[in-house]
Amino acid sequence: MRVTFVTGAYRPDRCGVADYTANLRSHLFKKGVASTVITTYAAAQTFQDPSVQGAVNRWNLANLLPLARKILATETDILHIQHAAGSFEFQRPIFLLPELLKRLGYRQPIVTTTHEYGWWEWQPRWLPAPALEFLKQWGQQRGWWDREDGFLLTNSAAIITTNDNIARIMGERLPRLCDRIYPIPIAANIEVAPVETQTARQHLRQSYGWPQASPVVAFFGFLHPVKGLETLLPAFQQVIETHDQARLLLIGGVETLALQGTDAQNYWDKLQQQITDLGLKDHVSCTGYIPAEDASRYLSGTDIGVLPFNPGVTLKSGSLLALLAHRLPTLITQSKETDPVLTTGEVVDRVPPRNSDSLAIALTQLLEDADARTRLSQSGYAFVQGFGWDAIAQQHLEIYEGLG
Repeated sequence: MRVTFVTGAYRPDRCGVADYTANLRSHLFKKGVASTVITTYAAAQTFQDPSVQGAVNRWNLANLLPLARKILATETDILHIQHAAGSFEFQRPIFLLPELLKRLGYRQPIVTTTHEYGWWEWQPRWLPAPALEFLKQWGQQRGWWDREDGFLLTNSAAIITTNDNIARIMGERLPRLCDRIYPIPIAANIEVAPVETQTARQHLRQSYGWPQASPVVAFFGFLHPVKGLETLLPAFQQVIETHDQARLLLIGGVETLALQGTDAQNYWDKLQQQITDLGLKDHVSCTGYIPAEDASRYLSGTDIGVLPFNPGVTLKSGSLLALLAHRLPTLITQSKETDPVLTTGEVVDRVPPRNSDSLAIALTQLLEDADARTRLSQSGYAFVQGFGWDAIAQQHLEIYEGLG
């Protein structure tokens, strides 16, 4: 079987969707599925790999026809579009691609994975709001188009979502498509490196000149303004008032598709300045971007995971699954979007977003309660066993085969 993936920018080192696609490809390959990626010329040029091909410079309307021609010229059994607004430069012409391909005679099944949904509706200023709403409802009720993603979903033979909340919203909007919607959760965005825990602990503390007895709290993921780091740092300042030996390690880089060049450097500088202003230079370190195996070894040497995202944490977070896979008792921010399985029981500990005081109290309690850390570690690790790339690839393969 041959699958062609269309991704906004195939840079796994800078984009979560691209990293997801790369992992999916490698595990599908083990099951006998060959794949090609069609992306931007700039992204393709970073690979010395003929299976990663450029077709467009930008994702604007002018590049839609060249993209379609590239797809038509690629021998494939399945076309699989991996969509997230940011990875496609917040451009909407990709929503017209399935309709254009159909009119050009393309007959192979189209699969779409929606990594984001429910927040990015088309709202042009030139069209009166009542008329626009009428058109959205009229086409949606007939299953012709979707109020958010145009023809992308309605012309897909299968729609894969990365969590149940997205699937629910889609089902409410597009009831005729319910039998095409398949929720498949993501997996951890790094694998657990083989390392003995005590060795990892010693190496981490030696690397940063920290006392061997220091408890280490870890944040893992790209450092972005929405990740709640501006909340975490003052919270940690409160933590060290009673736990001076505690250390905080921010594992991850800044440069991504969403935050590039000068903007990325400015945000990095802002974080470093906040660390200095809060008097945390001896207690907080940032790794910058490091290879996945190094990140895993660091995580294996830490004691607590924390993800203080401003919008709250959901199962769409590969970083969350990575922390749990490394057996870390993990503290997250909870919002109305947080999956119910995370808001009950002891998979994770929870605090409200943007609240340094609550975050500081919760971190302090975890540092002081070894039994709570053990319970969270065990329950989180047991929970994450249901999220693995082999199972994800197998579910994709079954969908593909069902369309053949």
